[in-house]
Amino acid sequence: MEKIIIIVFTLLISAVIFIPVGVLIRKKIAESKIQGAEEEAKRILENAKMEAENKSKEGIIQVKEEMLKARNELDQEIKERRGEVQLQEKRMIQKEETLDKRSSNLERKEKELERKYADNDKMRQEIKNNLHKQQEELQRISGFTVEEAKKYLLDGLEKELVDEKAAKIRSMEEKCKEEANKTAREIVGYAIQKCAADHTSETTVSVVSLPNDDMKGRIIGREGRNIKALETLTGIDLIIDDTPEAVILSGFDPLRREVAKIALEKLIEDGRIHPAKIEEMVEKAKEEVQNIIKSEGERAMLETGVNGLNPDLVKLIGKLKYRTSYGQNVLNHSIEVSNLARIMAEEIGADPKLARRAGLLHDIGKALDHDMEGTHVEIGVDVLKKFKESPAVINAVEAHHGDVEPKTVEAVLVQAADAISASRPGARRETLETYIKRLEKLEEIADSFEGVDKSFAIQAGREVRLIVKPDKVSDNEMVMMARDVAKKVESEMEYPGQIKVNVIREVRAIEYAK
Repeated sequence: MEKIIIIVFTLLISAVIFIPVGVLIRKKIAESKIQGAEEEAKRILENAKMEAENKSKEGIIQVKEEMLKARNELDQEIKERRGEVQLQEKRMIQKEETLDKRSSNLERKEKELERKYADNDKMRQEIKNNLHKQQEELQRISGFTVEEAKKYLLDGLEKELVDEKAAKIRSMEEKCKEEANKTAREIVGYAIQKCAADHTSETTVSVVSLPNDDMKGRIIGREGRNIKALETLTGIDLIIDDTPEAVILSGFDPLRREVAKIALEKLIEDGRIHPAKIEEMVEKAKEEVQNIIKSEGERAMLETGVNGLNPDLVKLIGKLKYRTSYGQNVLNHSIEVSNLARIMAEEIGADPKLARRAGLLHDIGKALDHDMEGTHVEIGVDVLKKFKESPAVINAVEAHHGDVEPKTVEAVLVQAADAISASRPGARRETLETYIKRLEKLEEIADSFEGVDKSFAIQAGREVRLIVKPDKVSDNEMVMMARDVAKKVESEMEYPGQIKVNVIREVRAIEYAK
């Protein structure tokens, strides 16, 4: 036990002795390490300072070199700009010298002009004085005052101008006619040749053939009940007279007349004629006429090549089959106008589709003018607006009788085609009364001009000839008279086509041998 205590005690003493010594040794070692680290840091700092000083010197040298280079470039640029400025200064100096020379020249010319103006004023005054003296001398010699001399000269000049104007007009008319008439005749003639349709003359009566005269009594019926029923249902008068094997249907509405004709033909074919059967046949005839109207409208579209029309508009076109104007069938006339307008449009390079569409529809108002108030032009325009036709077609329809100004070439072509179709030989049939009135009006207009000896309306009113008194109308004055007569005819008369005004001046010398 004591040994253990001794050992422990010994260990304790040793620990007390060696611990301070170990601490001291560690301290020495740490101080030596710190001193080494400080020396190493000083060495690193010195190296860094030296390296920084070296780099700073290199940067300064590089900046100085760049500054020197930039300075040299700037000096060079300044030198170049100074040279340009000197060159511009030289040019400015030259321009100033040139302007100074011009200014001096202008001043010299201005002085010369002022002198010339002064000389001109002086000469003008001298001329004025001389003219005044000459006028006074002329007045003294001629015995005319200035006003009298003016009147005398103007009268002579007016007569001379009339002669020259008439000669000029005659020359220009001949030249224009040679060029325009040739082209127009070729186009119109070509169009008419390609579209020469026959126009049947419609009247206010239709004739229905009977198998025998006994049928007349059956048509009349007991106490006339059959004929009364037929007349009431159709609105057409039946004329049963001594005409063998025929019944005449009379009425101004061709559509009703056609219904009555078809119904009567069906009754004759059936053989059973009584009021109930008449009513049945009239209804069937109306349906048949409606089918005919539709097919005729489709035929017109097919013949003219017009597509895309409203079905109701097609029916109105077909209805024109039963409408006449001056004996001319309006449907055939519309088809002809459409084809004529299309042909002329193709010849002059216009729109043929627009021309033929407007030509077919131009008289569409005549299908309704019996049932509505207004002219066929106004009715047609309203109908086309209702069916939303194009403005160009509506304008052509509205302008085809000159009610408004045509806005397109195609509208003018429709006007021309309408005139051609209406005025070509055989197209229309006038009443005798209208024909005579037109001839009388022509001769009345011709006789109203001073110097006319006799006048004659010839060629069915297509030409009027005026024989003038040679002592009152000169050759040049008769040219002006022909123009004046034509203008008066245009303003006071309505006629299809054109009327030729032919003025004849004849001088005769008569002597007798004795």
